[in-house]
Order: sequence, then structure tokens, then C-alpha cells
Amino acid sequence: MTPSPALPEDLWPDVRPDAARRLMAAAVESFATRGYHATTTRDIATAAGMSPAALYVHFPAKSAVLFAISRSGHERTLAMVEGVVADHEDPVAAMRTLVERFVAWHAKRHVVARVVQHELDALPPADYQVVIDLRRRTEGLVRTVITRGVDAGAFTVPDVRTAARAVLSLGIDVARWYSPTSKPAPAVLGRQYAELVLAMLGHTS
Repeated sequence: MTPSPALPEDLWPDVRPDAARRLMAAAVESFATRGYHATTTRDIATAAGMSPAALYVHFPAKSAVLFAISRSGHERTLAMVEGVVADHEDPVAAMRTLVERFVAWHAKRHVVARVVQHELDALPPADYQVVIDLRRRTEGLVRTVITRGVDAGAFTVPDVRTAARAVLSLGIDVARWYSPTSKPAPAVLGRQYAELVLAMLGHTS
């Protein structure tokens, strides 16, 4: 299967073999187009250029493909946020960089991000809990940055938890409306959102 322009080729670089990665890419396209419940294992396998039985060589069920996609997306965004927090002691710089990268990721990878963020309820309970834990850890890091900013007098917010959820929600929602023809480009959009978020948090330069 030829990779869709909507799916960057650097997705899931650690997934082996290539057949498993092709199945995940095909599943993303199908889930994004039809929705998880309307997609069959045959749809996924056919789009990947394989027989329906081939899917079960790499994944025990359709839900396992969704879990692999969702877990990978959440792990990568968590790692990105962890890296930003570790690299920036200044809360304003940390928040600016965090939002720039988080928004750009959801724009550049809007198709997979749409599946990652909006098909959570289709996951089996145990898999759902794994993903929710990753989300909580990400939110916790954002709260840490905001708390540092409040303590330093750089941010003024009525409630840190609500502010953290608002920051993340803004980035996540980009995947809902962004398309290859959208303007501006992901990196530019990230910078614009960063300015909006800092203003929302009460920062004045």
C-alpha cells in the first residue's frame, strides 16, 4: 500500500515487521473515514494489500490494532511533553515550546491524531486504562508547568487543573479540523496557538 499523504512516513518507526506497520496505517485511514465500529478486519487487510487472515498474524483482533495506534500516539506525545519539561526550567519557555510542538504534531498527523483522540471509547477496558494513564501523565506534566508559572508570578489562572485541560484540548481539537490544504502550516499554527495559550494563562510579555 502506498502511504497516504495524510500519514507521515515516520509514524511507528519502532513497529516491526513492515506488514504490521502497513496494517496500522490502513486501519488509521479506515477508522478515520468510516469510524472504528463500521470498519471490518477485511477492510483493514484489503487496504493494506493483504488477505483478511494476514491481520491475525500480527494482531489478535481489530481492537488490538486500535490499541497499538492509540498507545503509540499517546506515548509519543507524552515523551514530547516530558522532553520539553526536562529541557526548560522557565515555565513560560516550557509552555511556549510545549504548545508549539503539541499543536504542530496534531496538525501534521491530523488523521492518526483524530483516531488516537476520538476512538478511545472503542478500546477494551484494560487497554482503555493504559491509554487513560498516559493521558493523565501528560496532563500532570502540563499542570506542573502551569503551577511553576503561577508560583513565579508569570501565570494567573483560577484553577490549574482546568487550565491544563484547556491547553491540551486546544491542541487536540486541531486534529478535528486540520487538513493538508489548511493554513497556516503546522509549525506556524503551533506558534500562533502558543501565543494564544500564554495570553489565556495570563502571561504578559
